[in-house]
Amino acid sequence: MTEIFLLLAGILSGAVNALAGGGSFILLPALMFAGVPPVLANASNTYAAMPGYMSGAAGFWKSIIRYRERLIAYSVVSVIFGYLGAELLLVVSDEQFAAIVPWLMLIAVLLFAFGGRAAAFMQSLSSNRPGARTAGAVALWVFLAAVCAYGGFFNAGLGILLLAFLATAGLTDIHAMNGLKLWISALIALVAVIRFAASGAIDWYNGSIALLGVTAGGYLAARYAYLIPAKALRIAIIVYGVTMTGYFFWKVPG
Repeated sequence: MTEIFLLLAGILSGAVNALAGGGSFILLPALMFAGVPPVLANASNTYAAMPGYMSGAAGFWKSIIRYRERLIAYSVVSVIFGYLGAELLLVVSDEQFAAIVPWLMLIAVLLFAFGGRAAAFMQSLSSNRPGARTAGAVALWVFLAAVCAYGGFFNAGLGILLLAFLATAGLTDIHAMNGLKLWISALIALVAVIRFAASGAIDWYNGSIALLGVTAGGYLAARYAYLIPAKALRIAIIVYGVTMTGYFFWKVPG
């Protein structure tokens, strides 16, 4: 029964990751319910999510390739800071980090909802203030680096944060945003899993069962996401992000 439970949780998690991000909120508690200790569950969740990110990105490849000029730079930042985040997990407890997760989620939802306006505002400033364009570009790269480090450290909520970054960076095509989100997530997960595996922090048996479900769910959701109107999908992502933000605030002690 535990195996079936983890398989189903993985399928649902993979679908949510492909469509909006936040599948870890489903899979991480499922792993813990199955008896995996919290730290191992966190690392195993990243391991299980990795192929789902990859298969989901494959499903969105036609949308991703339209932004090929951004892929190399995004990939380099993802690998470097994703690894640093994974390294941080090995020296800082989940409990310490949990206190700031709700605030990160709140900022992410606001940026995703209003990122387009923020980008337009930054562009208007750059036309009137010398050096503002450079400062805005630097701020965006710092934002991406911080999100990638977050993803390597604590996978839950990564998708929402990446969508927020992409919206702030001026992207409006929700399918391309989802594809780039999954591409970046896959690279972060890959380097994090390598680091976690080297330290023996992955439950390979339970994580692999969940992995099968996540991979299938992510690919199927990515393939059929095009049937959903972009506006409806964007609204759903915002509602989902607000829900997850409320959940994190509720879970934070005191």
